[in-house]
Amino acid sequence: MPTTARLIAAFCLMVIAWIVSEQVIAVMPPETQFGYFRLVNLGIAALCGWVVIGGRLGTDYVTSLSIGLTGVAAMVFWALFVQAFNEMLRLALSRRYGGPVEAVVDVFQLGIDYGANLLHVHILATLFVGGFLAGLVSEFVHRRWT
Repeated sequence: MPTTARLIAAFCLMVIAWIVSEQVIAVMPPETQFGYFRLVNLGIAALCGWVVIGGRLGTDYVTSLSIGLTGVAAMVFWALFVQAFNEMLRLALSRRYGGPVEAVVDVFQLGIDYGANLLHVHILATLFVGGFLAGLVSEFVHRRWT
């Protein structure tokens, strides 16, 4: 059911996704082509905010901190998976794999490689603080407009 709290949760995760996407772009080599990187991450963030955070609201403020972190963790997982799958499709269409099993296995290696780019202090701090704030703000909105 659409609620204001779900909308705010989706918006909060979209803000976090935009900031982290910009931070990731800044740490990657300059010749990297990103294409729809930001937009895909925004879409994933909106879905994770709506479903993961918005579906769990209605508890106390302490629990909302962990709900926000859960939403950020889900957003990062799905963003890594989608970006790795997209890269696997690009490589598969370039005939870089010997078979479909090799391509599917490479999705996980690509996801791990992409995840290593998130291991910077400023990116991790943005994810943790953003997750805490997203959970708190969403819980506040849920209590205010329910």
